[in-house]
Amino acid sequence: MTSQPGAAGPGGAPASAPGPADPEHDVTASYALDPARVRALTRRLVATTGQVVVTRTPLTGQPLASVPQSGEADVEEAFARARRAQQAWSRTPLAERAAVLMRLHDLVLDRQDEILDLICWESGKARKDAFDEPLHIALTARYYGRTAKAHLATSRRAGVVPGLTRIDVNRVPKGVVGIISPWNYPFTMALCDGLPALLAGNAVVTKPDAQTMLTALYGAQLLEEAGLPEGLWNVVAGPGRELGTPIIDRSDYVCFTGSTATGRIIARQCAERLIGCSLELGGKNPMLVLRDADVDRAAEGAVRASFSNAGQLCVAIERLYVADQVYDRFRDRLVERVGAMHLRPGLGWGNDMGSLISQDQLDTVQAHVDDAVAKGARVLVGGKARPDLGPFFFEPTVLEGVSPDMTCFGEETFGPVVSLYRFHDEADAVARANAGEYGLNGSVYSRDTARARAIAAQVRCGTVNVNEAFAATFASLAAPMGGMRQSGMGRRQGGEGILRYTETQSVATQRLLRFGPVLGMSDRAYARTMTTNLRLLNKLGRA
Repeated sequence: MTSQPGAAGPGGAPASAPGPADPEHDVTASYALDPARVRALTRRLVATTGQVVVTRTPLTGQPLASVPQSGEADVEEAFARARRAQQAWSRTPLAERAAVLMRLHDLVLDRQDEILDLICWESGKARKDAFDEPLHIALTARYYGRTAKAHLATSRRAGVVPGLTRIDVNRVPKGVVGIISPWNYPFTMALCDGLPALLAGNAVVTKPDAQTMLTALYGAQLLEEAGLPEGLWNVVAGPGRELGTPIIDRSDYVCFTGSTATGRIIARQCAERLIGCSLELGGKNPMLVLRDADVDRAAEGAVRASFSNAGQLCVAIERLYVADQVYDRFRDRLVERVGAMHLRPGLGWGNDMGSLISQDQLDTVQAHVDDAVAKGARVLVGGKARPDLGPFFFEPTVLEGVSPDMTCFGEETFGPVVSLYRFHDEADAVARANAGEYGLNGSVYSRDTARARAIAAQVRCGTVNVNEAFAATFASLAAPMGGMRQSGMGRRQGGEGILRYTETQSVATQRLLRFGPVLGMSDRAYARTMTTNLRLLNKLGRA
């Protein structure tokens, strides 16, 4: 289908883009993957099996690169390199470690065009959605680079005997952190969890998703250019079912972003080894549009919340609960905005939504929509695959009349599909938002921000945004981010995001007084003396 920009397609379908004659949006003309550059990137892999996997761009299906594959011996070698390098790195002054992150910050901003091209090629997303990734990595690098001392410097705590007991609390690196990252945000997820791990004095072994290896390897190249010593950042490539267990078996801490089902397996394996892990998992995220919401602002936010990266975002909104008083107006504004969205393949700006990543994702989205329609749901806009645009394009879709017997009611779609629900009572809306097993991200729209914050506190999600979709918490690096319930455990960002990679060590220095009878005092007399001192300290208000 070819429609004029800004016009809705037949049946309310989102508008497509100008044809490939437009050089700004011609996939083949915009950017070429130089084979020599691909080889330079893949040489950073620890991979000696001799096997390769050919990756393809979702935009057209054309081959992108032949990526060498790693085996268990390569994982072992990667960890050996990491452990050798980590010993010296942990003794490197904190200011020098932080300086690497600050140099990375500048490199990411300087090279953002190259980064965006790679992200678009490998993931198929729109360029405006790809921009979120270098932005987030620059913010992450700057935040941790600037706050390194606040998080990691040795701190003093109160001792049991004032003036005589000194307590120093040290932050000791875990050692080697294993990171398994997803395809949906291939640059930010490949780097954002590893940067605080490095700053805390650890080394990293990372396994990015097979579909987006080049973007992750370019991140490794930028770290090298920023001055990170050799051996501290090691990349392996291969299926999770083959490399996941070898990575977990050798890690001192594991960080995983992906499905809840896989997260449960990783949690069990880490528990067996008594090592820690952080897991950001699935979500079926709700947005509440209250009766006093700015309808236009809420509709704009809902479009970004639901269709950024074609809905392939852990914090994307898939459930819209709208108050009776504004439901019809909100629905009409939302459908109008979605119908005017521009879909196109390409690397240029001006595209509202890109492609899904794969046939598997397309099949899931199509199955969810087909099941809902077969059971009585109504498609207000979208609802169809768009093979005329690319092999995995699917229109941004709004459903009404979704019921609990439909697959998309409770299961994560992870695609450009959102369902509308009407509510009469705000307490009921909160209860419906909290239904199900997930609790990753939520959103509340209201002109009364104090009341919205009070309602947000009742939503059982790790992050909740007021009058925003997800970007406010996502981009506020001082704020921890993660899931409740089956959406995960642990947090990235903020103090929690770096302290997870450290062991807490308390060092006590005792002066003069020892903890036992002195000068011939009996055990009983010692106990009486200590009891008297405890009562005195309590009267003095000491903790």
